[in-house]
Amino acid sequence: MGAEEHYLFTSRRLGFRGWKEEDILPMAEINADPEVMAFFHGVQTIQQTADFVKRMQAQQASKGYCYFAVDRLDNKEFIGFVGLVDQSYEADFTPCVDIGWRLKRSAWNYGFAKEGAARCLAYAFTELALERIYAVAPKVNLRSEHIMQVAGMKKIGEFLHPLLCDDQRLGQCILYAIDSEGYMLTKTNTT
Repeated sequence: MGAEEHYLFTSRRLGFRGWKEEDILPMAEINADPEVMAFFHGVQTIQQTADFVKRMQAQQASKGYCYFAVDRLDNKEFIGFVGLVDQSYEADFTPCVDIGWRLKRSAWNYGFAKEGAARCLAYAFTELALERIYAVAPKVNLRSEHIMQVAGMKKIGEFLHPLLCDDQRLGQCILYAIDSEGYMLTKTNTT
């Protein structure tokens, strides 16, 4: 078996795969880092991480996508997740498919989130034939907004997130989206 055959797909430097039990502890370390979790209500416990992994495994089994576990291809190091997930909280654009990412701090500033987001959008539109992908982040999360922009997504508005509405710093969120037609146009213009 080739070294990359256990990946669902790869990008130049990253391998995207389903979740394994042994991912829980390293993901819990990422979720316990206050800097990584700066734009969330707080850090997460090992149990919350284990529950997240189970949800991702179930969604991948039923839909063919989730927030995929991501490894660096050069050293096989697990660095976090990038991928697609169903969102159903109360908003005028839900239910929807959302793209998201969370990487360990030592993997920041290498362009992994940008590369991962671009590859997951390609997978969404060319392999899964999804119609539209959304991205959401608190307005103060400028790093995530930059990744959305680099990935070719367009800002379509701002909204008060119903799960964060009691948080003055995080409640006001930006909403970006890209549809399959817009994605194909972006790819045509960059090749």
